[in-house]
Amino acid sequence: MSSSRRLFFALTLPDALQQQVIRWRAEAFTPEAGRPVAAANLHLTLAFLGDVSAQKETALKKLAGRIIQPGFSMILDDLGHWPRPGVVWLGTRRAPRGALQLAELLRSQAARSGCYQSPMPFHPHITLLRSATQPVAVPPATPGWTFSADAFTLYQSVFENGRTRYHPLEQWPLAHQDTP
Repeated sequence: MSSSRRLFFALTLPDALQQQVIRWRAEAFTPEAGRPVAAANLHLTLAFLGDVSAQKETALKKLAGRIIQPGFSMILDDLGHWPRPGVVWLGTRRAPRGALQLAELLRSQAARSGCYQSPMPFHPHITLLRSATQPVAVPPATPGWTFSADAFTLYQSVFENGRTRYHPLEQWPLAHQDTP
């Protein structure tokens, strides 16, 4: 019997930023707006892989380890609500080229490995609230945090005891950019 795991590649938020986002979210949204995502689950998905066999997981890890991509920074200065999936998100108005390139590399490797990839364009964001299916009053501005990415991580999504938890499995560094 072959077992599979539900996996995705993502950028991990630093603990301090997670806490800032949680505090801001509590002040910016009413409890009725939606179900808050746990602080430990806040991340920026680069490529969703779905249910992956152990063999495919090994191949994807090997491919991820070959990526040579410089680190990058992004400003979290955008906010929105997608009513159909019921998601309130925090993102960036101008995605850095490094984020777009990294997501494209991971998504294309996943697709070549047989993992379905959404035809929707990559929109870097952090899900703040779920089950937000009713209109949500979205604040007119965000604090505009700067987020520096120096690594990307393979996560497993596990549903246990009525909750979804994301467990980091492996992490790969992004190359340091040389400054002139």
